[in-house]
Amino acid sequence: MSSDEMTQEERIMRMMKRVLTDVAKDTHAKPGFKHPLSERTVQGIRDCLSLIAARERELAEAAGRPMNMRPRFVDERPDEVVVKLDTSGLKKDGKTR
Repeated sequence: MSSDEMTQEERIMRMMKRVLTDVAKDTHAKPGFKHPLSERTVQGIRDCLSLIAARERELAEAAGRPMNMRPRFVDERPDEVVVKLDTSGLKKDGKTR
């Protein structure tokens, strides 16, 4: 969905989600090191992301949009592949000519 098709609320939530996940990524501590954010702040980020996801689902449902969309790479293979079969050389009983 392009940003032109989104409501102002959806654009705000998308940006908030992006900023919160960037904060989480930028402050990630390696195993054995103390996390720079307090546990309360980390839990607050989780709670905010959960609320954003719930509201996104509500808005998508109200607009009749599916929530199964996910970003794809341009070179990513599709989940389904259509293969055209030439059955012109087959008889109805399944034996070839």
